[in-house]
Amino acid sequence: MWLCGAFALVCFGFAYSGFTALETLTDPAQRELSAGYAWFWTFLFAVAVVFGVLSWMIKKGKFGPIE
Repeated sequence: MWLCGAFALVCFGFAYSGFTALETLTDPAQRELSAGYAWFWTFLFAVAVVFGVLSWMIKKGKFGPIE
């Protein structure tokens, strides 16, 4: 669960740096590549958050009794 949180923060950092770099790029091809890079890391951030929440819910027994 904690590893998902740490991975999500790393992914968020890369996505943030990718989106903030869009302001400085003037070439459309480079902007497109940078946007794709940022959206890829945003997707990984979302996956890490979902798996972190799911693992927390499983740990708390939200999907059934803990045996």
